Amino acid sequence: MVLSDINAAMLGNGRSQLLDNGVSGNVAFAQANAEQLPFHDASFDLVTMAFGLRNVTDKQQALNSIFRVLRPGGRLLVLEFSKPASALKPAYDFYSFNILPKLGRLIAKDEDSYRYLAESIRMHPDQMSLQGMMEQAGFEDCDYHNLSGGIVAIHRGYKF
Repeated sequence: MVLSDINAAMLGNGRSQLLDNGVSGNVAFAQANAEQLPFHDASFDLVTMAFGLRNVTDKQQALNSIFRVLRPGGRLLVLEFSKPASALKPAYDFYSFNILPKLGRLIAKDEDSYRYLAESIRMHPDQMSLQGMMEQAGFEDCDYHNLSGGIVAIHRGYKF
């Protein structure tokens, strides 16, 4: 298993948390840019990305890079914020832009990061657009499953 992040501090934090929870066997860590993964072609059976694709500058390039490192039969799973159902959107927008930044300021002393979170979620492709990007990268049998009314979605695609 390889865990990677472009940010050394985040990678170190993840490593510390794993070690603190007793996970130490057969885990490698790599500081890597998802747009240019430093691994050989067809190296992995599974690539997962949770709440990271939204922060990648060139999402299509990252999906292309992930496709390259997957073996035939491999699978990609992406967990990411997405577009909520229209009935939830007004309340979700109000919460995201008015309440969440204030909570960030009160609890984490960091209003700007929580404002960025809300903004980055709105800039991220919706479910169908992300599915299309995965297909453009070469993934097949792509689908997604909405969680929490579409606030979050799990996307899946295969390399055959």
